[in-house]
Amino acid sequence: MQIKQHTLKRSYIFEGKGLHTGKMARMVVNPAPEGAGIKFCRVDKGGAVIEALADYVTSTARSTTIEKDGISVITIEHLMSALYGLGIDNALVEIDGEEVPILDGSAKPYVEAIAADGICEQNAPREYYELKEEIRVSDAETGSELVFFPASRTSFDVTVDYNSKVLGVQTAHWDPDVDYASEIGKCRTFVFFHEIAFLFSKNLIKGGDVDNAIVIVEHPVVQDELDRMAALFKMPRLERNPDGYLNNVILRYPNECARHKLLDLMGDLALVGKRVKARVVAVKPGHKINTVAAKALRNKILNIND
Repeated sequence: MQIKQHTLKRSYIFEGKGLHTGKMARMVVNPAPEGAGIKFCRVDKGGAVIEALADYVTSTARSTTIEKDGISVITIEHLMSALYGLGIDNALVEIDGEEVPILDGSAKPYVEAIAADGICEQNAPREYYELKEEIRVSDAETGSELVFFPASRTSFDVTVDYNSKVLGVQTAHWDPDVDYASEIGKCRTFVFFHEIAFLFSKNLIKGGDVDNAIVIVEHPVVQDELDRMAALFKMPRLERNPDGYLNNVILRYPNECARHKLLDLMGDLALVGKRVKARVVAVKPGHKINTVAAKALRNKILNIND
């Protein structure tokens, strides 16, 4: 059975601050015609358009940034993941700032809004890239590895290991029989408590707060440190739960962190521009290796030799 391309039934508006810039933005996700793919339009920059393709990735510092002709859009991965997971091939994303709103730190707000209406089938068939041989991308420095095996349909298996007693080794899986909306899309980003001060020093997570991230406190800390963090996030009081997580959130799944890494992986690999028929096995994935792999697949599709 031939699968058709899909777009949105209507436009959706999302507003909020960016995770890293802390700046407010208004974003409208619109239907788009067959063959359009996913595109971002900076309405505050004269309507400059950036195609959501790995060719335009310029930064993977704690999120994925695409840039064209000096104009960029930051932290696109959660929205890209939602569109991919819901089966949307064509959409135009209009945004009046440089960073996609972080919202609750997951793809849940996008998924809930779009899924309520369903999606619109178009006439043209969906294009797939059928992998002919195994592709392996690895990073010796981080121990990260992505392997793509030829398969009749797409699936993802993710393993995360931060040498953390709190997280342990977590795994997550997605294939077309798994409901993305309920099983993957609602899983939030996470950060280790000891990383937060460093990230602030690097001019990142200016928009971070305890409403949009799971905070892992690997080692017990004195209450004074937690009080300083509460002041930073403008919260009355924060505490470390016995399970090692900050008491700002209740986990939606025991392996929510692994599921979020899967969410990110799906969003980053959507930058290939075509759905790839492959079994994807990822160990310690992250934006850098995800997008390197997406570029390698793009090169295969475009017959470009590395």
